[in-house]
Amino acid sequence: MEKIKAGIIGCGNISAIYLENLKNSPLIEVVAVADLIRERAQERADEFNIANVYNVDELLQNKEIELVLNLTVPGSHAMTDLAVLESGKHVYAEKPLAISLEDGRKVIELAEEKGLYVGSAPDTFLGSGIQTARQAIEDGMIGKPIAATSFFMGGGPEAWHPDPEFFYIAGGGPMFDMGPYYLTALVTLLGPIRRISSSAGIQITDRVIGSGPKEGTPLRVQTPTHLAGTIDFTDGAIATMITSFDIRGASDLPRIEIYGTEGTLSVPDPNFFNGEVKLRRFGQDTWETVTPVFESRQNERGIGVTEMVESIRAGREHKASGKLAYHVLEAMHAFQRSSLEGKHIMLESTYDPIAATKTDEDQTEIVQSH
Repeated sequence: MEKIKAGIIGCGNISAIYLENLKNSPLIEVVAVADLIRERAQERADEFNIANVYNVDELLQNKEIELVLNLTVPGSHAMTDLAVLESGKHVYAEKPLAISLEDGRKVIELAEEKGLYVGSAPDTFLGSGIQTARQAIEDGMIGKPIAATSFFMGGGPEAWHPDPEFFYIAGGGPMFDMGPYYLTALVTLLGPIRRISSSAGIQITDRVIGSGPKEGTPLRVQTPTHLAGTIDFTDGAIATMITSFDIRGASDLPRIEIYGTEGTLSVPDPNFFNGEVKLRRFGQDTWETVTPVFESRQNERGIGVTEMVESIRAGREHKASGKLAYHVLEAMHAFQRSSLEGKHIMLESTYDPIAATKTDEDQTEIVQSH
């Protein structure tokens, strides 16, 4: 089968792992890169032996390119997706799908109008860690899921990231940065979200860039850096979730645990593709390791793109879809809205995760009402 030709827009930190993982793909050939800073695009092209370095318009006008990976900063995701779709190309973007719900809807609606595919990170839920946990739940190892906890506890990325400003503006913060991994995993494991209640705040306001050429530069924090809330799932489970850039002394809290009527599952870090799933059955004093349903490496970013190309060829719905990303985007907004408005926020979108846990022809169904 002839490879689909792809281009990448955005050649920052995350682009290297995509290029590394896709360089030997039997389905995708990255033939061009583009970035607002041309020198950065040239460096990636030289590093991975890519023939063409374009500006964004040149890449979009290239008719042999059928698919674009949008690896720009979060504030540019929707704008870039829309431009890619208008040029008649499929697009797969880094998370989040968009900053605003309105822009997220525009992306989904334009793709449907043009008959094109929109994919979105994270695709870590397709790895062995989350898929093994999902299979354990489907097999009844913990009985009926009734509750969950989810914790991302860190001190923020400014200590190591050379350009961390975007983490502290709208579309950043721990919820929009790491929330997609945790929420996507929870939806995969427990089904669609019905409503959310939360509190959000900026607990540490004074931050300084800690490395790179901007070391010592103060950061202005403009978005919540600590969010704590409760998630009610349509099927009845209730989750407690905290995401924070304000925990500088680290934490021993688990990443994700799922509690059922017959036992508990300890789920590995959803930022990675692999990791051990632990099971503690009702009445037992020790944990056992659940046999993985398959093996994954720690970082396989790009498998969502590959699965999307397979789905394009087969004419079926793909798994790391923009529609799934929209449900997660609405949930992230609900965390902030609930805190601001002082009430539960009911989600309008819903998502059927069954197709995302199968390898057959099952179809993902998304229902949205606006």
